[in-house]
Amino acid sequence: MILDSIGIQKILPHRYPFLMVDAILEMERVKRIVGIKNVSINESFFQGHFPGKPIMPGVLIIEGMAQTGGLLLLLEVPDRENKLLYFVAVDEARFRRPVVPGEQLRIEMTVLAWRPSFCKLRGIATVNGELAAEATLMCKMVDREQPDAANARIKAVVETKQ
Repeated sequence: MILDSIGIQKILPHRYPFLMVDAILEMERVKRIVGIKNVSINESFFQGHFPGKPIMPGVLIIEGMAQTGGLLLLLEVPDRENKLLYFVAVDEARFRRPVVPGEQLRIEMTVLAWRPSFCKLRGIATVNGELAAEATLMCKMVDREQPDAANARIKAVVETKQ
């Protein structure tokens, strides 16, 4: 294991109940990262999704992908405590099988494009080697203290993609 939950929390700003990655198993800086999420029945979202048939919401699998990829990106940023990563796009998202309590989600993220303030990643999430979800994610790094300027930059990126 490269990073445990304590190490992850030193890099990512997310905390319980929204931290969606428990450990990092493999990493090639600015290329690829593999994380895991241990899916427990104690997760708060299972209370309503769905009573009697708990299934991890697909958007939270995507969030786990983003957080795992975010770890890889934030390691390259010297002042990361002053930065946030925002989604700007999720493309080609597909959900292939439900993820249920007691399973371990393996999340592999591969960098497709990298610039200091923008990144495009391809993610796959598997359970016991079986594909559960896949997506291409794009994110923008913004300053934590300037939400208006960050929103304008995100809007500009999104408009250029349309």
